[in-house]
Formats: sequence, structure tokens, C-alpha cells
Amino acid sequence: MRALLPYLALYCRHKWLLALGVVLAIITLLASIGLLTLSGWFLSASAVVGVAGIYSFNYMLPAAGVRGGAITRTAGRYFERLVSHDATFRVLQHLRVSTFSRLLPLSPAGLARFRQGELLNRLVADVDTLDHLYLRVISPLVGAFVVIVVVTFGLSWLDLQLALTLGGILLATLVLLPPMFYYAGRSTGEAITVQRGQYRQQLTAWLQGHAELTIFGATKRYREQLDQTEDRWQEAQRRQAELTALSQAIMLLISGVAVILMMWMAAAGVGGNTTPGALIALFVFCALAAFEALAPVTSAFQHLGQVIASALRVTEITSQKPEVVFSQQSHAIPESVALEIRNLSFAYPEQTQMALRDVSLNVTAGQHVAILGRTGCGKSTLLQLLTRAWEPHQGEIRLNNEALSQFDETALRASTSVVSQRVHLFSATLRDNLLLAAPGAHDEALSHALTRVGLEKLLGDAGLNSWLGEGGRQLSGGELRRLAIARALLHDAPLFLLDEPTEGLDAETESQVLDLLAEVTKAKTVLMVTHRLRGLANFDNIIVMDNGQIIEQGNHADLMASGGRYYHFHQRL
Repeated sequence: MRALLPYLALYCRHKWLLALGVVLAIITLLASIGLLTLSGWFLSASAVVGVAGIYSFNYMLPAAGVRGGAITRTAGRYFERLVSHDATFRVLQHLRVSTFSRLLPLSPAGLARFRQGELLNRLVADVDTLDHLYLRVISPLVGAFVVIVVVTFGLSWLDLQLALTLGGILLATLVLLPPMFYYAGRSTGEAITVQRGQYRQQLTAWLQGHAELTIFGATKRYREQLDQTEDRWQEAQRRQAELTALSQAIMLLISGVAVILMMWMAAAGVGGNTTPGALIALFVFCALAAFEALAPVTSAFQHLGQVIASALRVTEITSQKPEVVFSQQSHAIPESVALEIRNLSFAYPEQTQMALRDVSLNVTAGQHVAILGRTGCGKSTLLQLLTRAWEPHQGEIRLNNEALSQFDETALRASTSVVSQRVHLFSATLRDNLLLAAPGAHDEALSHALTRVGLEKLLGDAGLNSWLGEGGRQLSGGELRRLAIARALLHDAPLFLLDEPTEGLDAETESQVLDLLAEVTKAKTVLMVTHRLRGLANFDNIIVMDNGQIIEQGNHADLMASGGRYYHFHQRL
């Protein structure tokens, strides 16, 4: 239960709206109980009056009470649903934002051991499950308790013994059954949460890797694993459904016993009246209606196991401490950037091989540096350390003669324009994806940036309102790359970190992009990772890396004259 405490704190943000939802739920339940109780008494009293030959009976007030109860129940149920779900959605909004804001500082170091499908499941499905805490646990439990107190108090005006008997049965049911079914369904709820996560993770992997699975003939085997996970998930759901049916059956049994007991006790007299007549029906129908308040409580506590399991899964991620901690003191954004890398060494978690080993490099302000080397030699890792995605194990990075760790995150991000290997696009409009780089940019600036990188055709039809879809799937690899470059141009920072900026471009477009970058970054500091040799003669310094180390560096002419690795790269063209 302690796992729910951090999430209960989020509910306090909307405590008045949530409390209003509980009050409306109580009003609705009391109106329903009053409607059935009054209707039963009214019909019975009318029948008794007719048999007894009594011709003076006030049917106007009971009839008005029945209509008032019906209207109150209908309106109360509508507004209770409206308020409760609105409050729950607001809580979920804050919960998602809070969870994502805690995940963001963990990326990538703290999230490296989690697969994408698993992260998505915890961020979406597990967070959504937490809304059961209010709708299926807190609200029904509080509502049932208040209804028991009000019904007992109201009936005590007619007969204290009958009121306490009915109230005692209701209270004992409320106290005993929910914990019993919570413990009975806890393992099942946990199994449903785990199996649901595994199934969605495996399904995501199957969809993403379907082509590879087909090529290697592993589709059938992987599909069998997926079916087995689905069978276990459905089996857990079946067990939960059986527990729900059992709880409902027990509730019906208790309510039946309570109704018979009320009928037997009321027949002996109500409030000293030995001929209670229609009052028997009043107590019987009140007992029937009162158990409506308890109906959702037992099944709700079965879902508590799911809620706690989901809370633990989310907390497992969000409770981690970030590997990289930024300074909390604001730092001025530099107009130009000089870099100094001293004896830098780094290895990825659970990897024995060093990604970088004793790397040292000086980059003066405005210098353009190209980084070459085989795949896996540490080029991209070096850029990631410059953005503080990871913390180096040894050595130091200094920016303008200050330790990189002294920069707060806002200043560091504002100082750096990054084009990464993998371009991330959101399922949103073209404008929204460009504004990520420059939130205050006007449409003219966005259109100009697209035109400069040769993507003016994207401005056709809907223009900047064009919907890119998930991951920009209708765009080619080259278009994605140029869109990333457009965002870097819009950000316009003094330091450009480019990781394969011309990957996927044809020779002509590559030349145009390189010329554009050379023009835009003329007075800026540039580090560009590349496998291509086009345009490197224009760079001030060229670094060749191998096995996590710098093995050559110099300008194009010097490296060609040395006859080393860079020279051999050119000979292979």
C-alpha cells in the first residue's frame, strides 16, 4: 500500500473536485435508496389503506417524493460521472506529466536496461491503471461508509434496533469482504499487470521486427511465444472474473439474508407498533437499496492488486537517481564556444570494452572539426558526452574554460544545436515539430528554414499544418535528415554537433547541404561525425578514431601527406 502514497499526493491537487465527485456519488446513492424505500412504502400503504377501507390518505407528498427522488438520482448520476471522470482525467494528466518529467532526466543512462515497448507500456498502460484508485476504490469506499451512517441514522427514528441491525450488517460487509477479496485477488491482479506488459512488449517487438523474423524463419516460433503470453494473460483475467462473480454472489447472499431478517424483525413490530403494516415494506426495500452502495466495493478491491502492481512498476523507473545531474545555478549562454577535452574515458553500462580511452582534444572557438572512423570506434559516444547524455568515467570536458558540469541544462541546450543519427518526430504538424527547436519562431522563419534545406515541397497543400504522423513515416530517410538540419538551423546555437548529417542524401543534395552548413556555421564551432569524405578539405581539423582513441588528426593536406589511415580512406574511393 505504501507504493500508492506518492500517487495519492497527486490526487490532492484536485481534492475539491474529487471531493465534489464523492459528494455527488453519495447524493445519488441516497436518492436511489430513498426512491426505492419510499416507493415500497407508498405502494404498500396504498394497498393497506384500500383494504382497511380508509378513504383519507395523503398520496400527494409521497408521489412528489418519488418523483423528486427519481429526478435527483438521474441528475446526480449524470453530474457525478461528469465531475468524477473530469477530475480523474486531470489527475491522469498530472500523473503522466509527472512521470515523464521524472523519466526525462534518466535518459539514456537510467533507461538503457528497459526496452522501448516496456517503457511505453509503463508510461501509458500502467499509468492509466492508476485511475482505478479513485474511481473503483476511494469513491465507492467513502460513499458506502457515508451511506451506511445516513441510512442507520434515518431508520433509527423509526426503530433503533432494526436500524442498528441493518447498519451492523452493512458495516460488517464493508469491513470484512473488501480485504478478503483484495488478498484473494492480489496475485491475480499482479499477474494481469505483468502479463499485459509482457504481451504488449512482445507484440511491439514482433511488429517492428516482422521483416527480420520472416527472413530468418523465426516468425512461427516468435508467434508461439506471443500466443503463450496471451494465454497466460487471459487465464489471469478469467481467474479475476471468477473472483468478481464470487464476490457478487456472496453480496447477493448477504443482502438476501439481510432482507429476510428485516422482514422477520419488522413483522414483530416497528417502534413499539405491533401492527407495522407498510413499515415492513419500508425496511425491506431500504435494505435492498442499501446494498446497492456496497455492490462495487468488493470487486473494486480486486483491482487494487493491479493498481499496486502498476504503481510499483512505474515507481521502479521514476525512483531511480539520474546518472547526470545538472547544476541548479543559471549560467549565461555563451556567444562562442571553445572546447577542451582532457583524458576522456567512458564505457557503457554492463560493457567491459571501453567506448572511449584517454581522448584529449582542443577545439578553438569557430573551428570546424570532422571526426572519422569505423563504426563503433566512439565517434557518436564523444558527441553524446558533449551533450551530457552520459557522464564520463574519467577525464574532463571544459567549455570556454569552464567544466561542462557547471552549466545548467537550459544554458547547455541553448548553446548546442544537435543533429543526431536518429531523427525523432512527433505525431503532430510540421510546424509543431519545427517549433521544438525554436518555440518563438514565426511561420516565415520556419518556411525559410525548410526552403534552405530543400524541403519546400513539404509546404504544399496544408503547408506548415501538414500532419507528419507517427515518426514522420511518410517522409524518406533523406527528408528526415534534412528536417533535422532545419531544426538545427532554427536553434542557431554557437556550437553545432552533427552526427552523420548527410546520411541518406544523394551526392548533389549532400553537396548543397554541406555548402549550407559551411555558410551558416562560418563563425560557429562545429564537430561533425561522418563516414563520407566529401567536403572535408574545407575543415580546419580532421580527427580519425579507432577503438575509442584518436589515432590521427590534422588538416586535409597534412593527413594526405602522412600516408596514414585518412590517406587510405581516400584511396578506397
